[in-house]
Amino acid sequence: MTQIKVDTIADAAGTGAADFADGITVAGGALSALNTAEYYSSASEPTSPKNGAIWWDTINEKVMVYIAGEFKEVELGASAGGLVEWTVDLSNVTYDNVSFSVASQETRASGIVFNLDGTKMYMIGYDFDKVHQYTLSTGFDLSTASYDSVSFSLTAQDSAPSDMAFNTDGTKMYVLGYGSDNVYQYSLSTAFDISTASYDSVSLSVNSQDPTPMGMAFNTDGTKMYMTGSINNKVHQYTLSTGFDLSTASYDSVNLNVTAQEGNPASVAFNTDGTKMYVLGYSSDTAHQYTLSTGFDLSTASYDSVSFSLAAQEGSPLGVAFNTDGTKMYIVGFSNNTIFQYSTGL
Repeated sequence: MTQIKVDTIADAAGTGAADFADGITVAGGALSALNTAEYYSSASEPTSPKNGAIWWDTINEKVMVYIAGEFKEVELGASAGGLVEWTVDLSNVTYDNVSFSVASQETRASGIVFNLDGTKMYMIGYDFDKVHQYTLSTGFDLSTASYDSVSFSLTAQDSAPSDMAFNTDGTKMYVLGYGSDNVYQYSLSTAFDISTASYDSVSLSVNSQDPTPMGMAFNTDGTKMYMTGSINNKVHQYTLSTGFDLSTASYDSVNLNVTAQEGNPASVAFNTDGTKMYVLGYSSDTAHQYTLSTGFDLSTASYDSVSFSLAAQEGSPLGVAFNTDGTKMYIVGFSNNTIFQYSTGL
């Protein structure tokens, strides 16, 4: 059975260890569920949960994560610690005939990312130098998307941001700057709400690896970061000694050359355990698939000779994303400034 190890439990205010003098709550009355989220400050009233707090429902094999004022349900995988393990074979991908235009917000859309349950989507672009936030009333269903009229300006850091990412609980945001050749780190006081974002004054230069950085991604615990650029046509690997803390990042001197497949690699994504990598090609309008014999270790990567053409939807694809269980894939580019939705066959 899947296990979650709890090393430290703090009270909801984050001020010290909980002593459980008044007990802890168990959601839904399931006595076998472990709840580290609500700690009673009195016999009758629990304090508010902290963002990122979790509890484990062993009966239904579910993990609940407290994010932005409510618990979000994440299905457990075989060995996942709250993440569903998936592997997409690009040869099985089909277009859903579902799309969503972001042209009113950005004329050169370059990257997309979702929150954990797909009820929030974020788009970044070169021209207006902003991150824009959207709501999906049904998670990961683009047909239910609408603009929140919420954006966050990146102009003070970069004049042509090319990609973005969040940490696991949405309290940190990272932006890749095409104009400055830097990765920038931001804090969100409310998880996944970019209206609460502020710059951490923390950045990492990737210029020595590629002066035209296009795409970025992290592994699941934030101890590895990846960047792809269109001058050297490589995916580069970095280590963060503290997960998701960009101030601890250093280059691994490890990379994968994808020139044989793509002259302008624009975006990169991984499956949950890092044994599959997907590189989006701007020049070929194609997504390419690679296998890593050791998860998230680029030195073990090889091309699968498997690809998927996006030309029928987007002639200048720049961003790729998957939903949390790998059943959906999303592409954005600036030929149409539209996000396109695909089914992966899982």
